Amino acid sequence: MLKLGLLGKNISYSFSRNYFKNKFEKENISGVSYENFDIEHISSFPEIINNTEGIKGLNVTIPYKEDVIPYLDKLNKKAKEIGAVNTIKLTKKGKLVGYNTDCYGFINSLKPLLKKHHKKALILGTGGASKAILYALKNKGIKYHYVSRTTSKKVKYTYEDLTEKIISKYQIIVNCTPLGTYPNIEDHPDIPYDGITKKHILFDLVYNPEETEFLRLGKLKGAKTMNGLKMLKLQAEKAWSIWNLNK
Repeated sequence: MLKLGLLGKNISYSFSRNYFKNKFEKENISGVSYENFDIEHISSFPEIINNTEGIKGLNVTIPYKEDVIPYLDKLNKKAKEIGAVNTIKLTKKGKLVGYNTDCYGFINSLKPLLKKHHKKALILGTGGASKAILYALKNKGIKYHYVSRTTSKKVKYTYEDLTEKIISKYQIIVNCTPLGTYPNIEDHPDIPYDGITKKHILFDLVYNPEETEFLRLGKLKGAKTMNGLKMLKLQAEKAWSIWNLNK
């Protein structure tokens, strides 16, 4: 039995395990399983690789998309540039190769919503997922700035800095924080929602609940909204093609 899985922390809620289980059933894919590897610290990662018979690949989620990199033998070009990994392939020679399929999932789910005036974006949060968003926006020629709780070289705005005027100038806003994830569904990024208009796109990487408070508040202002579910499905299929277990 070949094994795939998801590496993360507190991931019982995870999308990936159910997605691949359903995929295997629908497409009559046999001889392969997908399970969660829920670890307290990244230092347990080598144990998973060494002690899991038949392991061929992993998805990686919060909080290990950056922390896992030192444990890998190689990064593909895109993952290296992004600086975060969400897919790992174990080669026939036993090498661990890191990839990033988040950027593919994000830009291909965002594309149908994009109009000519969508030229500037705010990225809320600076974690591993945000790096893939930055890469995708940059490749699309969309200017971007980070928003975080504290300033740094890469962070232009703190949440306290944001005004309605600033929000109105950035017509794509992407939430890369876990705020609003079930069960804390009342939580949301603290931004001036009154600056949002019908020209805005609000994209939330959170997918549970289907409509987060961030998206609900944006929709009230007429913005186009999208959660992270389509992105997750696209990145999962891209990961499957990377693993391509027949190779």
